[in-house]
Amino acid sequence: MSRVLQLAKSRSGRAPVKFMGVVLLILAASLGRPARAGEGAGSLKQFKIEAGGYTRAYRVYSPQNLEKTKKYPLLVILHGGGGTGKGMPRLTRGGFEALADANGAILAYPDGLDKNWNDYRADKSRKAQRENIDDVAFITAMLDAIAGTYPVDAGRVYAAGISNGAMMSYTLACRAAERFAAIAPVAGAMPENLAPACSPSRPVPALIISGTEDRLVHWEGGYVTGPFGRKKLGRTIPVEKSRDFWLEKNSCDAARKEISKTDSDPGDGMAVEREVYSACAGGSAVEFIKIAGGGHTWPGGLQYLPERIIGKTSREINATAEIWNFFMKHSLPPRP
Repeated sequence: MSRVLQLAKSRSGRAPVKFMGVVLLILAASLGRPARAGEGAGSLKQFKIEAGGYTRAYRVYSPQNLEKTKKYPLLVILHGGGGTGKGMPRLTRGGFEALADANGAILAYPDGLDKNWNDYRADKSRKAQRENIDDVAFITAMLDAIAGTYPVDAGRVYAAGISNGAMMSYTLACRAAERFAAIAPVAGAMPENLAPACSPSRPVPALIISGTEDRLVHWEGGYVTGPFGRKKLGRTIPVEKSRDFWLEKNSCDAARKEISKTDSDPGDGMAVEREVYSACAGGSAVEFIKIAGGGHTWPGGLQYLPERIIGKTSREINATAEIWNFFMKHSLPPRP
């Protein structure tokens, strides 16, 4: 974790802000410079595949000294609305690359169609949702393609994302539970239209990280809004109801939870409240990290837009390290 935090402190610099007015969840993935070649010790390559009548793109990061005789975990990192996979290393300050290099893992950064995912939020202003693009099929096809090129451990494939990407990770858990060992949505809630139809084939461990002062995907649910609330962009259930949804789907004993709170800087108006539910079916779990006072951001990551637009980025935790630690505790059950 220390290496991640060192990288987070050292990678700074001004990013050109390309404000996209009506774009739902404007993220650093579309705003700042992309990660430069050589910032990680490993290799970053771009690929394309045909899916659903479109040519889809994704990038794969593999660590230095990749051994073909070993099997590596694969982390799928999903950008938010208006973003790209190319920009996610900047948003997360290179943390996943550092962890992949240090511990051995493969990273996948796919691109949504026209920079958005079909998370079944019914936002008709986005092509992916208006045309009902099957992004689950695209991402699972990508997994197969990556496994054909890289030594992937099929039992340790994970999905994390922010905002629209967080909601897409929920969608993957609902519709492709047999492919993903765990998910980690950040600054996102369950889409209102997705929840009633979600019937995962197995319990899916979930780490949920959200801020109470998110100004786009609101803590209390309802309409997702554009900047300053000027657009209504589909609806979600409340963040806490999203937690409860997965507690139910994973058959967790909610009474046997562990609770903790940290506030290393009382002057910043933020604190971290953590709930851990480990008594769940099939070895699954739910962890819920509430950033009291936190905004529509990646904790420990880039403050990619001013606080008046997205709220504040917490430095109390590093979401990348939290996600890594959670993922490494879970794997798919052996196939019969």
